[in-house]
Amino acid sequence: MTIKVCIAGVTGWTGSEIARGIIACEDMELTSAMARSTKGRDVGEVLGLGELIGVDICDNVCDALKPDVDVLIDYTNTKSVKEHVLYAISQGVAVVVGTSGLTLDDYDEIELLAKEKGVGVIGGGNFSLTATMMQHLALIAAEHIPQFEVLEHAWAEKEDVPSGTARELAEKLGNIQKPKQARSIDSLHGPQEARGANVNGVQVHCVRMPGFTLRCEAVFGMKGENLVIRHEAGQSAEPYVAGTLLAAREVSSTTGLKRGLGELLFRRPVE
Repeated sequence: MTIKVCIAGVTGWTGSEIARGIIACEDMELTSAMARSTKGRDVGEVLGLGELIGVDICDNVCDALKPDVDVLIDYTNTKSVKEHVLYAISQGVAVVVGTSGLTLDDYDEIELLAKEKGVGVIGGGNFSLTATMMQHLALIAAEHIPQFEVLEHAWAEKEDVPSGTARELAEKLGNIQKPKQARSIDSLHGPQEARGANVNGVQVHCVRMPGFTLRCEAVFGMKGENLVIRHEAGQSAEPYVAGTLLAAREVSSTTGLKRGLGELLFRRPVE
């Protein structure tokens, strides 16, 4: 059975690579696409594929989600993603969420509607297989080491803080245990924000400057030693293709929300 896919953000850095991956797949078909700046143009033309593929780009999710779409893959922006996801669920369309910026409360709302409609949603802060492995190993470490924080670097213009990768990592680490603090934040002298933002009980530190794509690390400390588990991304969006396509293949057979690619890759998901 061919999986019919709509990509929101098809001309973006990641969305364009996902589109190329789907077009090359035998078990998937790109049936519609969305990007506001290229409305009406063929995906093949916009992506420079050398030929038209018969898929014209829409500028809104209502037009893009044709009746035969099985899965919406969203790689758009923080302002639009929640609207797209909730609309897709309301139409009975499964969703893979690659866009970052959604909060725990956002995902709670998405999960509630997905269960109500009997629709599957897989939302990941990072669909890279190696980033997923980084998160998985960090969650195992958090079961045994009581003090840890999250540090991330990204490009100067990135709109969301923390990144989806760092936010999801901190949320899941905090579900393992709340890290111990040698000294409480409110007892410190000086600007308390220098100690980072609190995400589910975990301190998260974000750096935004030129020269970085995305680096995310979990830092663990014990007396006389420390452990750093790091993932660093390069300039290409290609690492996110395989994981996103895996999620697209699996999402229609699920109901409700799964957070992160790790729930598909590992038999014993760490919450």
